[in-house]
Amino acid sequence: MHISEGILTLPVILSGWGGSALLATLTLRRTTAQQLPRIAVLSSAFFLASLVRIPLGASSVHFTLLGVMGIILGWSAFPAIFIALALQAILFQFGGLLSLGVNASIMGGAALLGCLPLRAGLRRSGRLALGIAFLCGALPIVIAATLVYLALSWSHAALASTATLLFIANLPLALLEGGITLFTFLFLKRVAPELLAGESR
Repeated sequence: MHISEGILTLPVILSGWGGSALLATLTLRRTTAQQLPRIAVLSSAFFLASLVRIPLGASSVHFTLLGVMGIILGWSAFPAIFIALALQAILFQFGGLLSLGVNASIMGGAALLGCLPLRAGLRRSGRLALGIAFLCGALPIVIAATLVYLALSWSHAALASTATLLFIANLPLALLEGGITLFTFLFLKRVAPELLAGESR
């Protein structure tokens, strides 16, 4: 879901960096020193998972684990995602430094929008919690794919067809990520429920 360097127009790039600055301000205030080990581990997981990707036009399709990061880290998912994206841009030129702000806003923002409103529901019992866990994995992908579509379309009208193809290609990924998040939720609920007890403030 990385948008390649040199694709976006300057207004979109500046908007992305503005969004990243705002999200960083909001999330770092809610990040504690006790969360740093979790941030490091999940940032590494995101880094590795998204290395396996399918290039598709101006972007790519790959696993992100946004839902897993959202339910475990809450607000701290954004700094974890930003760090991983920055390292990928520097080490492998995935996305690039200019488009880093847009990519971070898209993926970090999607993790927050898709998980934070639902996170409290994970404490419920029965099938409702399972459905919420699945949605926490699937929704961020749909949100991110929508934001990628908007970023590409606003940059160049000629990219609208590519953006549509990217959106459609990410829908099966949303189902897979929902399943991964559900499995992770069930596993953590059994062996490490404290990881699911984070504050959603």
